[in-house]
Amino acid sequence: MQSQQTSAHMGMNRTGAKMSPIDVSAMEEYAAASPVSEFEGEDTMAAMRIEAIAEADTLGSVPLPGTLKGMMTTGVSMLKGDNPAMLIDKLGERLAFERTGTRLYEALITKSMQLMPPGDPRLTVLQRIHDQEAEHFQMLAGALQSLGADPTAQTPCADVAAQLSSGILQVVTDPRTDLAQSLNAILVAELADNASWELLETLLRQTGHDEMADSFGRALSQEAEHVMAIRQMLEDSVMASA
Repeated sequence: MQSQQTSAHMGMNRTGAKMSPIDVSAMEEYAAASPVSEFEGEDTMAAMRIEAIAEADTLGSVPLPGTLKGMMTTGVSMLKGDNPAMLIDKLGERLAFERTGTRLYEALITKSMQLMPPGDPRLTVLQRIHDQEAEHFQMLAGALQSLGADPTAQTPCADVAAQLSSGILQVVTDPRTDLAQSLNAILVAELADNASWELLETLLRQTGHDEMADSFGRALSQEAEHVMAIRQMLEDSVMASA
C-alpha cells in the first residue's frame, strides 16, 4: 500500500511562464510586433464553427421499435401528441451513464484498495455505490424493454453521455492520479448523474409515465446519497493531506 494519498508536492514543474522569463518576454515582443490578421482572429474561428454547425448531421437517431409491442406503444404516444423518441433517448442516456458508472467505481475501488488502510469503511461505501449503479443499469434496461425499445441500442444522448464520461474514466484509471483527484472526477460524474435523474423523473411524469417515475424513486434517493458520500470522501482526503 502506498503511504501517500496525494500527489500534491513541490517538484521540477516547468510549465509556468515564470520559469523562463527571458523567453516569455521575447514571445510577448513578437506577439506585439505581429498583430493578428483579419483572417486569423476570433471572428474567423466563430465563422468556421457556424459553418460546421450548419453543415453537420445529427449524432444519430432513436431506432424504430423492433417489436409489435414497441410499435403499439410508440403509436399511442404519438397519437397523444407526445414524442416517444425523446423519452427513449433520455432513458438510453441514463443507461449508458450507469454502465460507465459501474466501471468508474470498479476502477476507483481498485485504486482505493492500494491507497486506503485495510478494512477502511470507505471501501464498503464504494462497493455499495458500485452495486447500486449496476442495479440502476438493470432497472433502466427493463424500463426500455417495457416501452418496446431496445436497451442495447446507442441513442444520440447515450452517445453524448459516453463522450462526457470518457474523460472522467481516463482520470480514474490513470495510475498517476491520487485518491483525491480520482474522487474529484467521480464527484463530477455523480453531480451530473443526480441532475439527469431528476430531469428524467420530470420527463416521465410529463409524458404520463407516473408508475415508471415512482419505480425510479429509490434510484433518485440513492443517487443523492452518492453525491453526499463522494463529496465527504473528497473533503476528508484533501483535508488529511493538507
